[in-house]
Amino acid sequence: MAEITDTPDMDGNISREPLSRAIGDRYLQYALSTIMHRALPDARDGLKPVHRRILFAMRGLRLDPNGAFRKCAKIVGEVMGNYHPHGDQAIYDALARLAQDFNVRYPLVDGQGNFGNVDGDNPAAQRYTEARLAAVAAAMMEGLAENAVDFRPNYDGSEEEPEVLPAAFPNLLANGSSGIAVGMATNIPPHNVGEVIDAALYLIKTPNAGIDKLTEFIPGPDFPTGGTIVEPPAAIREAYATGRGAFRLRSVWQREELGRGQWQIVVTEIPYQVQKSKLIERIAELINSKKLPILADIRDESAEDIRIVLEPKARTVDPATLMEALFRQTDLETRFSLNMNVLIDGRTPQVCSLRDVLRAFLDHRRDVLVRRSRHRMEKIDRRLEVLEGYIVAFLNLDRVIEIIRTEDEPKPVLMAEFELTDVQAEAILNMRLRSLRKLEEMELRKERDDLIAERAELEDLLGSEELQWSRIADQLRETRKEFGAPAKYKGITAAESLADLKRTDGADYPTTARRSGFADAPEAAEVPLEAMIEREPITVVCSQMGWIRAMKGHIALDTEMKFKDGDGPRFIFHAETTDKLVLFGTNGRFYTLAASNLPGGRGMGEPVRLMIDLPNEAEIVALFAHDATRKLLVASTAGDGFVVPEADIVAQTRSGKQALNVRDAKAAVCRPVGGDHVAVVGENRKVLIFPLDELPEMARGKGVRLQKYKDGGLSDAMTFTLAEGLSWKDPAGRTRTETELGDYLGKRAGSGRMAPRGFPRNNKF
Repeated sequence: MAEITDTPDMDGNISREPLSRAIGDRYLQYALSTIMHRALPDARDGLKPVHRRILFAMRGLRLDPNGAFRKCAKIVGEVMGNYHPHGDQAIYDALARLAQDFNVRYPLVDGQGNFGNVDGDNPAAQRYTEARLAAVAAAMMEGLAENAVDFRPNYDGSEEEPEVLPAAFPNLLANGSSGIAVGMATNIPPHNVGEVIDAALYLIKTPNAGIDKLTEFIPGPDFPTGGTIVEPPAAIREAYATGRGAFRLRSVWQREELGRGQWQIVVTEIPYQVQKSKLIERIAELINSKKLPILADIRDESAEDIRIVLEPKARTVDPATLMEALFRQTDLETRFSLNMNVLIDGRTPQVCSLRDVLRAFLDHRRDVLVRRSRHRMEKIDRRLEVLEGYIVAFLNLDRVIEIIRTEDEPKPVLMAEFELTDVQAEAILNMRLRSLRKLEEMELRKERDDLIAERAELEDLLGSEELQWSRIADQLRETRKEFGAPAKYKGITAAESLADLKRTDGADYPTTARRSGFADAPEAAEVPLEAMIEREPITVVCSQMGWIRAMKGHIALDTEMKFKDGDGPRFIFHAETTDKLVLFGTNGRFYTLAASNLPGGRGMGEPVRLMIDLPNEAEIVALFAHDATRKLLVASTAGDGFVVPEADIVAQTRSGKQALNVRDAKAAVCRPVGGDHVAVVGENRKVLIFPLDELPEMARGKGVRLQKYKDGGLSDAMTFTLAEGLSWKDPAGRTRTETELGDYLGKRAGSGRMAPRGFPRNNKF
């Protein structure tokens, strides 16, 4: 049975309803409030409510682009007290972000003071900073006093605020937006306003334009901090078509020669929203942990512009290899996710394509144009009415003066005698004496004629959709002229510096020229392991119970070492930190370990089963340093085996790579191939020798029969050179070499003969 809760309404009356319904209704209200009034931007002006209220409050304070600055504390108080009843710090954070040119492509607020920096430092307190509207923000609010948009009461009904701004500037795409709502989020990158307006103009001309054509005008985002976009064009088109996707963004770097063969790498642009200080800390960590030994040092020489200097370990280092390693391990390369989730008409959240958001902006501009035109017509009509009254008064000036002087109530007499309206009579009575001159009549007639002509134009405009779109196109061209890149700079890449633009033209376009360039997506080339790890000698030690460690340096292999109680040595060999180690298990799988990841030799090491997925029932057959030029002989206890190239056994995952298929048997042998013959010994102590070329070479399989057994199975196998003889250690520990091996020679898969006297009792060569 559902739990019942008592719910009081606004008047204090209590109603009873199930708890689940009460919670559901209230959570839905909270979710809708977050989606519509906090987290998602409006597709028409690209603003969230807090940003819109900040700009509107600054307009009310008369903080015009050419006016004086005011303390941000005053602005925050105005916003919080009249429009946005939330925390002052949240409002100030939003205000400060609108002034940060490294966060906003076209800042809407002109800040004075410390508003933070690309290092990640916070802005100064609001009592220390000052702000005013930027020219872009003024364009966003052009027409607010002309009934361009609807207004609604503020939170307490004492003021009115706009539901949306007129937005002569395409802010949604130009500055982007990001936010997290309930069950949905948005993330839109900034773009170049010149390119956005070009695409909008083309969409006006060709309403059915497809995404392929629009991306010719908008090839991709244009981030405030520059960088190089390396996402394939096809992926960018797909992202713009669906409203979801991602863009790979890389830092811009160059090799700087120092003379005498010395050089350094200088990073001049970093990806969007990456904090420079944390980026440098991350690279310094790689240097200190010796995970990038080809990089010697990093310095931050940034002033107004970014300049991060990377010093290589040696002049022989390949700069491209160094940067690829850094791109993989640091935020010198990032992915910016696209999720174009916006509010359509301020109400409906929807993931839109590039064409959808352009269409929403253009439809809004048309609605603004129509409303402003009608508002202007109403003002013209009211003014014409007054002008007609003035002209009547001038034509009958003596009589009008006589009525005003003699009548106690001149207004009704004027209305009756000259057929004037109430508005006209009131205007005549309020007219100043200095206006009663001949020249004024001529000016009134001229003003009336001009207004009649303007009204006729407005009537034509409101009656023709074609004229409306033509006017919108003209307005967009004016916006592009003021804020967008000139045509001669269209399509510049990041390689063309702004300094060159200033030098050739004498004009400065720091906010208009494209900052983010494009490059072909680099292939996912494998960065050499040597570039990631410092090359040092080590001695690998693995115990019988599978505990593995790496001792520094090449120590003597017969050195006595400590092991856990009941454990002892199993494998010990020399290697280097750049080596790959290969482990072969009785399940027939090869596992790969990085020597650089082995635990140090101070303790007892770690179980190798924690590093790879070696089953508990499987044992270790062999452990050695990988050599891609070698071949290996592998064999099972059933007597089957083959030769496998060592280059084919490297595993990329913890689960290893299957090579020798074993069903009712176990893998027993894994030895390097060397020589021309194979020697096999079974558990029955019979030895068989046959030519190596009788074994196939393969990457995976069961193999072929090496030796035949009636009972028991294979004990050991190895390859050797027949002319040099076969060697083993006798029970006394002396090495014995047998050269008379004719009795043991035979065909592969034979039974063999009993081992000679002195052969080891463990049946191992």
